[in-house]
Amino acid sequence: MLLLRSLWGLASTAGLPSMSNCRHSNPTHHRIKRRSIMGGVDVDSDLYLLPIAVNFSDLPDECLARIFKSMGSSLDLETCSLVCRRWLRVENQNRHCLFLEVEGPERPKPDLIPLIPSLFTRYDALTTLALKCSIPYGPVLIGNDALILISLHCRNLTRLKLLACDELIDEAMTAFALNCKGLKELNCDYCNFGAKGINAFLDHSSSLENLSLKRIKGLTDSSAAMPIGPGVAAKSLKKICIEKVLCQCFGPLIIGSKKLRTLEISNCYSRNRWDELLKAIVEEVTGGLVEIYMKSLVVTDVGLFSISNCCSNLEILHLDKMLEFTNWGLVSIANHCRRLRELHIRGRKVNINIGDEGLIAIAKGCPNLEELVLCGINFTYLSLSLLATNCQNLERLAVGWSNTFGDAEISCIADKCIALKNLDIKECPITTNHVMEALPGRCSNLVQVKIRNCSGMSCDGVVSKVCCDN
Repeated sequence: MLLLRSLWGLASTAGLPSMSNCRHSNPTHHRIKRRSIMGGVDVDSDLYLLPIAVNFSDLPDECLARIFKSMGSSLDLETCSLVCRRWLRVENQNRHCLFLEVEGPERPKPDLIPLIPSLFTRYDALTTLALKCSIPYGPVLIGNDALILISLHCRNLTRLKLLACDELIDEAMTAFALNCKGLKELNCDYCNFGAKGINAFLDHSSSLENLSLKRIKGLTDSSAAMPIGPGVAAKSLKKICIEKVLCQCFGPLIIGSKKLRTLEISNCYSRNRWDELLKAIVEEVTGGLVEIYMKSLVVTDVGLFSISNCCSNLEILHLDKMLEFTNWGLVSIANHCRRLRELHIRGRKVNINIGDEGLIAIAKGCPNLEELVLCGINFTYLSLSLLATNCQNLERLAVGWSNTFGDAEISCIADKCIALKNLDIKECPITTNHVMEALPGRCSNLVQVKIRNCSGMSCDGVVSKVCCDN
């Protein structure tokens, strides 16, 4: 309602008749006196306005809908929809996104089914729907019958998100997939269905581009025999994200997605499987992966060799909590992935088998690097100097748990990292107060520096652009 009050105030301050005075009159030309200065002389000039609507009932539906869209608060939208039936209709027709969080006491369990027809008849233009139960593993709030009934009312959905819907089984997911075949994005977290339900969406959603499956409890050992995908969705999938699921189920889907550009795999434990799977993936994905995010996986140099040989267009590579690869794998990435602009390597607070040799290769082979995160790596100014010289676009550098990052490296950053905007240093024991003397006035583009838990720093001095948190 704030925007409507502003429009009312604009009309009154401009010298126009109030809405109450013009409620029963037709819009006309309004003549307004205005004093202006021309050539140093005050001149009275007449300003004629075109016919304007002085009543909101004269605004076309398209303008009213645009005003509603400019409101940032859903509460304001709900308030506006209660003004009159026309505003209710316009707001309903232009509401394309709905987030429904169901919560209730453990006993009795709330019955959602009687509310669904009226709710989704009102919002009949939805394209994005998010369903969430308030307490994971808690009472049943969104059941199978409710999900099927929702799918009958929302056949034009393009995005669906399910969070903590424990009761849902494969049959309900299959029915939803049959009723909503235009999905482009499917995001499921903390759900209980299995491979059959996932395959239903892959078999019927020919426009699916984004698939995210996290903590799907229905993927048990017994379901490992049923592969997931590829289905018709493999022709359109561009992003796949899986977390804490059985990785061997998703091999056919990932390999069959020829247009895949982004692959995120997190906490999918499977020893001696990922090297073989990565080799098969990168050989079959003809479009070329652009972004790869891997966390807590067992991947050796063999897996990185496969990625580097087949992903020449790779731009973003995150290797988080992976301890098996060495400098050789990093050298292979540097030699073949020359478009790389973002590289994250994070250890488990221990120094992995990577040092100056691997980073020197990155400096020589990846001149477009813009963001570099190194945690648990012992490197020195030898590689850092070359990185600063060759990677002129480096804007963000984060270093953590390094026993060799000290005053010499800080001086190198201050002298050579001319484009650096963000510097983050965490738990580097030999980093001293020299950082407070070296950085100010030398890195002209520096915006923010964070220093956390560095035992060699006292934080007695206060330097602009430097934040100490010990």
